[in-house]
Amino acid sequence: MSHRVIHFEVHAENPAAAAKWYGELFGWKTQELYGGEYFLVMTGDGPGIDGGILRRRGPAAAAGGPVNAFVCTIGVDDIDAHWAKALAAGAGEALPKMAVPGVGWSAYVHDPFGNIVGMHQADPGAK
Repeated sequence: MSHRVIHFEVHAENPAAAAKWYGELFGWKTQELYGGEYFLVMTGDGPGIDGGILRRRGPAAAAGGPVNAFVCTIGVDDIDAHWAKALAAGAGEALPKMAVPGVGWSAYVHDPFGNIVGMHQADPGAK
C-alpha cells in the first residue's frame, strides 16, 4: 500500500457555488451528484488527484483561528495571476506569496466558503 493521498474534499455551505468558484479559478470540471449535495471534481489530465465538493455539516472554522483541516495546495503556472484572480473572485489573503528556496513560490488564500487553499508555482531559482 502506497499510503498516498488519493482524494480530497472541499466543504462549503453552498456546494454549487464552490464548484463554480473552483472551476473558474483552476479550470476544474465538476459533476453534480445527490441533488447538489456533492460535486465530483476532476482537476485535469496530468498527474494529481481528483476529489469532491460537499455541503458543510457544521460551522466553518473561526476567522483568525488555527487551521483545523488538511490544506490542499494547487499547482499553477503563474502564481501572481492566480493570486489576483482568487482575490478578485472573493478570496481573502491567508499568506501572501513566499519563496520556498530551490523549489518555487507558495501563497495561500481563504476561499469564500471558509477553507484555506494553497497555490504553488514550481521555480528552482526561487530564493
